[in-house]
Amino acid sequence: MEKTKEYSNGEMTIIWKPETCIHSGICVKGLGEVFQPKEKPWIKIEAASTDQLIKQVKACPSGALSYYMNDEKSNKQTPVETKIEVQKNGPLLVHGTVHLTHGNKQEVKNQTTAFCRCGASSKKPFCDGTHVRSGFEG
Repeated sequence: MEKTKEYSNGEMTIIWKPETCIHSGICVKGLGEVFQPKEKPWIKIEAASTDQLIKQVKACPSGALSYYMNDEKSNKQTPVETKIEVQKNGPLLVHGTVHLTHGNKQEVKNQTTAFCRCGASSKKPFCDGTHVRSGFEG
């Protein structure tokens, strides 16, 4: 079972799956006052509004960050539309609900999903950040 950590501000809870994280840095670049990887705990959830946190969590390309609203106990991340974005020298990002069949395994993801384009990921078809170390250009 994958390890997770939760951070709550009373109104919402952010869930972080460290094994899923590809260390893209999008969270740090977007809300550096909240996401501080050199600190413990690394997520300072009280440093931004709930709306800012939701927007930034939705931008996570790997799905390592997700959230739920504490009063509803339901995940509010289902986007209205699916959007596909090619990251320069990086993964293919699919924002929205993805129904994926890979071999005998089926997954449904309701968040941003990063797919490998460099061919070197150890988590294929998902990106694991190897493109950075391998110098992938594309």
